Amino acid sequence: MKDTHAPPPGAPPTVPRPRDLRLDVFRGLGMIIIMISHIPWNLWSNWIPARYGFSDATEMFVFMSGMASAIAFGRVFDRQGFGVGTARVAQRVWQIYWVHLAIFMVLATLVVVMGPMPFGDETYVEQLNLVPFFEDTARNLVGLMTLTYVPNYFDILPMYLVILAMMPLVVGLARASVPLALGVLVVLWACAQARLLDLPAEPWSDRTWFFNPFGWQLLFFLGFFWMRGDLPAPPRASPALLAACLAVVVVTVPFAHWPIYQSVDWVGAGREALVPYLSKTRLGILRLVHFLALAYVALWVVDRWGVLLRNGVARVLAKVGQQSLAVFALGLVLSRALGIYLDFAGREPVTYAIANVTGVAVLVATAYVVGWFKASPWKQKAPAATPPRSNPALSPAE
Repeated sequence: MKDTHAPPPGAPPTVPRPRDLRLDVFRGLGMIIIMISHIPWNLWSNWIPARYGFSDATEMFVFMSGMASAIAFGRVFDRQGFGVGTARVAQRVWQIYWVHLAIFMVLATLVVVMGPMPFGDETYVEQLNLVPFFEDTARNLVGLMTLTYVPNYFDILPMYLVILAMMPLVVGLARASVPLALGVLVVLWACAQARLLDLPAEPWSDRTWFFNPFGWQLLFFLGFFWMRGDLPAPPRASPALLAACLAVVVVTVPFAHWPIYQSVDWVGAGREALVPYLSKTRLGILRLVHFLALAYVALWVVDRWGVLLRNGVARVLAKVGQQSLAVFALGLVLSRALGIYLDFAGREPVTYAIANVTGVAVLVATAYVVGWFKASPWKQKAPAATPPRSNPALSPAE
C-alpha cells in the first residue's frame, strides 16, 4: 500500500515545521515532577498531580515521548524509507540502553560510597534494594546487561526502549492499515492486562518488570499516531467533551487523594473496588482514561490562554523538555542524592525547599548546557575578521 505520509515524487523539499511549544513545555514539566516525586520521603511530592488523580507524570512522559517520536522518527520513515527509519530507531534504542546502564552504575556507586544511613541500621544499598546485586554480582551483572535484572528504581528506560523497538513493526502495520496497527496494539494491551506478557525482573524470584512495555505501548502509540495525523484530534470547542473530561478529573480526586480515601469509609471501599483497573505496571484502563481526560483539559486551557506558553517559565520548561533524556537520567541520580542530603540535614521546611529548588535548578542548567553542546558552536563559522583601523597619528604624512 502506498505510504500516505511520503512526499510525492518530484515534490519540493518539505519545510520543517517549528517545534510544538506545548509538547516541549509539558515534557519539561513532567521531567521536573518526576525528579520531585523520586526524592525519598519528599514533602513536596504531596502536591504533585499524582496525589489528586489516577495518572501521573509517567503518563505524561510516555504519551509525549510518542508524540516526539512521531516527529523525530516518523519523518525519517516517511522521507528516507523503512530501512533508514529502522536504523534511526535502533540507534536511539542503543543510546537509551547505555544510559540505563550508566544510571545504574552511578547510583550503585553512590549508595556504596555513602554506606549506612544516618538513622537506623539500614544501609543505602539496602534502601535501594541492591543487596542481591552485590551478593551475586556475576549472575546479576549478566541479568543487568540482558534486562532480566531490572530493579524497581531503574525500570522506566527499559520499558521505553522496548516500546521504541516496536516502532518499525507498528509503522509497517500502519502502512498497510492504521486500524490494523491500532487493533494489534489494543490486543497487546489487553494481553498485558491479563498478565500474559509479563517480563522477568530478577532471576531469583517471580517478580516482573514494574512497567510492562506491552501495556504502556498503547499510550505511546496513541501519542505517536495522533501527532502524525493518523488519529483525528478531539474537537477543541466541544462543551460536552470538556464537561465530560472535567467530570472525570474532578470525580477521581477523592479516590486518588489518600487523606480522603483513608478517612472516609465509602470512598475507601470505592477505591478498593477500583484497584484492579488502576495498575501502574500494566497501565490500567482508569489510569488511561484519567490521563486522556486531563490532557484534553490541559490542551483546552493552553489553547484559550496562550500567554501561559509565552512567559519566561514556559520558555525554561520548554528547554528542559527539549533535552528530556539527559534531564531524566540526571534527575534519577539527583533525586537519590537529594534524598541523602535530607537524611543528613533533617527534613524541615527549609531543607525541603533547598533540596527541591536545587534539584530544579540543576535540571534547568543541565538542559541549557546539553542544548549548547548539541548546537556544536565550535562548528559554526567564525565571523569575518574586521580589518584593523589605521591610527591617523601613525599614518605617513601626505
